[in-house]
Amino acid sequence: MKTNYIRHPARFEFTLRVAIMNTILARCSALLTATLTLLGAIMFLCFLSTAFDKPSSSAKLNAGRIAVDSANDYSQTVDFNNDLGLITIDLESTLDHLFNWNVKQLFVYLTAEYETSQNKFNQVVLWDRIILRGTKASLVYRNMNSKYYFWDDGHGLRGNPNVTLRLSWNSIPNVGALSFMQSEGSYTFSFPDTYTERRK
Repeated sequence: MKTNYIRHPARFEFTLRVAIMNTILARCSALLTATLTLLGAIMFLCFLSTAFDKPSSSAKLNAGRIAVDSANDYSQTVDFNNDLGLITIDLESTLDHLFNWNVKQLFVYLTAEYETSQNKFNQVVLWDRIILRGTKASLVYRNMNSKYYFWDDGHGLRGNPNVTLRLSWNSIPNVGALSFMQSEGSYTFSFPDTYTERRK
């Protein structure tokens, strides 16, 4: 016996709508995938265009007043009596040429590096500045006090004969990896053997 199936109009309309929606979603997904792939390829090519561009820069550094004090560092919970370096800094450097279309900003910082009996390598950030693209990138400072305290985690500054100032920067790109660079030129000085006399 042959059975005749009658297609229900409402069910057929629902199936048609589902098919149309699936087609639209599939096309949107394909379009989105193609767009993201193209965008990723463009970003990679943009990264390659400046990946090997590593311009250097020089810096003239000098230290004016150089003294060391024994003070209480209350940020420490134990052994808070430490050496505190007191210096004024002359800094001159031009960084405008470090910018290209892919450099959004520079994070520039000045460090003091030295060796003590406790630590083979010590590095203290004394000053920093963020330079945005389109702003003046020439640094000229005279007798500048350090922006941050020059603390040692002990008594390794007094009489230290080899403290080196260096200017460094991070280049922050629109596309690609963060890069680290150091300037050509540094300044080395020594701290006195005695603590500075405090005013009475």
